[in-house]
Amino acid sequence: MPLSPIMDSTAAPARYTPAKTATAARRPAARTRDRLWGAGVFVICALPLLALAWWTAAGDLGVNPIETIVRYLGDWALRLLVLALALTPLRHLTGSTRWVRHRRMIGLWAFAYGVLHVAAYMVLDVGLHGPTLLDDLTKRPAIMVGMAALLTLAPLAITSTQGMVRRMGGRAWRRLHRLVYLAGILGAAHYVMMVKADITDPMIYIALLTMLLGARVARWLAGRSV
Repeated sequence: MPLSPIMDSTAAPARYTPAKTATAARRPAARTRDRLWGAGVFVICALPLLALAWWTAAGDLGVNPIETIVRYLGDWALRLLVLALALTPLRHLTGSTRWVRHRRMIGLWAFAYGVLHVAAYMVLDVGLHGPTLLDDLTKRPAIMVGMAALLTLAPLAITSTQGMVRRMGGRAWRRLHRLVYLAGILGAAHYVMMVKADITDPMIYIALLTMLLGARVARWLAGRSV
């Protein structure tokens, strides 16, 4: 009976080419580098929140601290949402996937800032007064649009894990997550409706969102991956 390769001392040893050895050596280094990038992105996304905590503790929020807190959190929710949406076109332009790997984290931070924005409005501005909240949610279009934006983001945050991608299937998951553009447009519209004078900033967000959506539609019409 012939010996198995494991037991046969004459069996030829496995060959490791220099290319395979180099690739195997790079994998742990690449994983470490990705973890460091991920940690860096996490810290950068948390910095605005830490800055707000510092300013609050120092009493440096201006003449209307509640309005400052509410608006600041909403601004950062919209900024991070636009940034997350910009990473895919950036990948198409550069061919690099480094930044797009952190898109989920940035999107979750955008949702977190949105939740904090709404919580600050409900707790600090309205004082959890039920009748006022109900009145705002049914009679103030700006508040209704803002809540619609957050509710649109909620299922995207819940289904952002790899496990949910496997459960839903890639096609259904991608179809659901296209709602992020709707959430961005609703968020920018909420901003426009809340601003009483200069609408320059919210219009910049609308222009950016329009360009990002236009880039996606252009790729789709060209039959390319979006």
